[in-house]
Amino acid sequence: MASSATTASDYTVPLVGGQAHFLLRRLHSLTGIIFGGYLIVHLVVNATIAQGFDSRNIASYQVQVDKIHSLPFLPLIEWTLIYLPILYHSIYGVWITLTGQPNVANYPYAKNWFYFFQRLSGIYIFLFMLFHVLSFKYGLFGDRLSFDPHGNAMRSVAQHMNVSFLITWIVYPLGVLASCYHLANGFWTAAITWGLTVSAGAQRRWGYVCAALFVLTFIAGMTALIAAAALDPARIPSPAPSVVVEH
Repeated sequence: MASSATTASDYTVPLVGGQAHFLLRRLHSLTGIIFGGYLIVHLVVNATIAQGFDSRNIASYQVQVDKIHSLPFLPLIEWTLIYLPILYHSIYGVWITLTGQPNVANYPYAKNWFYFFQRLSGIYIFLFMLFHVLSFKYGLFGDRLSFDPHGNAMRSVAQHMNVSFLITWIVYPLGVLASCYHLANGFWTAAITWGLTVSAGAQRRWGYVCAALFVLTFIAGMTALIAAAALDPARIPSPAPSVVVEH
């Protein structure tokens, strides 16, 4: 029943026009797919924290971080393929949430609840990313929360997770849960948006794939979190010389 579906209102249409509104929504979906791909890679790389150190006292996680930071034109890659898509997706997603017309109270169907939690998780992810990026990458909340990729990746993560119980066991678990749910449900709806799953059967089968994606990414995220929380900064071996290649 079309009237029972929870949808965002079309307040954007009078402002930018119907065709522009259509393109903005498609761009929002496309940037969500890009964001989702980055999230999968990010969680898998973070899960290597659980592998610990090899016989040379070099962390597997540090090796992966070095590979990333040896990429040429890394700031350009980050801003083009990560930050700008995330910023657009987040800002437009907040707009959809603020102008939406939730009706789960009137029509408490499963898809309506999925939509409601998609918007709710999006708001949390936006706030979570602000904290994570500003503290971890830019060090705006002090050195203990900042990240040093050049030989100190594991120590930085350990210090970050040892600052506060609230950060370790409230902020980050909710961030992982919200991100993995938003990713899986977003991929499911993106397939409908782009006309890839038209029939109910196709949507159901794709739903199983997305559910598996949620489970796998959540396991990867929690594996990284639990391993990071178990680290003792004082017992981490002294940093090995960085293998980052300068360009």
